[in-house]
Amino acid sequence: MDRLRFQSFASGSSGNCYFIGNASRGILIDAGIGVRTIRRNLRALGLDFHHIWGVFVTHDHADHIRAIGSLGEIHHVPVYTTRRVHEGIDRSYCVTEKLSTSRRYIEKFETVEVGGFVIRSFPVTHDATDSVGYTVEYQGKRFTFATDLGHVCASAAEELRQANYMVFEANYDMQMLQSGRYPADLKRRVKSDSGHLSNDQAGEFLAENYANHLEYVFLCHLSKENNRPEVAYTTVKSYLEKKNIKVGSDLKLYTLDRFSPTELFIFD
Repeated sequence: MDRLRFQSFASGSSGNCYFIGNASRGILIDAGIGVRTIRRNLRALGLDFHHIWGVFVTHDHADHIRAIGSLGEIHHVPVYTTRRVHEGIDRSYCVTEKLSTSRRYIEKFETVEVGGFVIRSFPVTHDATDSVGYTVEYQGKRFTFATDLGHVCASAAEELRQANYMVFEANYDMQMLQSGRYPADLKRRVKSDSGHLSNDQAGEFLAENYANHLEYVFLCHLSKENNRPEVAYTTVKSYLEKKNIKVGSDLKLYTLDRFSPTELFIFD
């Protein structure tokens, strides 16, 4: 059987895009980077747009949808998300090629099956028009994507607890945010229940909800201003180790780069 593969193309406020699939086909989660960059990264995997069954959009902020119009209407990649997110995409200044024939709907708690991959949508808390996460099931394994969430609500927690692999937000370090140059209203927005998840919140959730079936955690959407990869990694690792969860043996922990693609992960 063809093994599950994952690569992050970019992760952060400058743009987000993730590939998950097998050796011959796959899907994208978000498309907030340039369409040429997405194609270049796919070609490095031996793939192109006609190998992509669809792009699944988490919400309508620019750093998640910048290439959606081109992918959908020029390259004929189906664009899946909720009706409200589609409405937000229609209004977005950054999507000049408006979606028509490529528009597909997947509402919260619904599933779509494409090529042996079952994708389920679930709500998350963020200050966009609408916001969801996705769980991708393939050959009995679950890969959950939960990015841009102010806190872990019950539905997101349930999906994350069942995951074998996850992309999970660790956006900011509290001390860096508090002492940084963001204006007070933006700091309040980031810290709010509809803002972003901190390193501490991510670490605490993982430590309290770890189970043996969880194998890989990829920390995503790290803030350029208020976080550092080594800070996020060390903070989350410290919460896990307080619960005697050993990073490297019990689970593997990675931070995702803002601009550069990761290595290609091929899971057993």
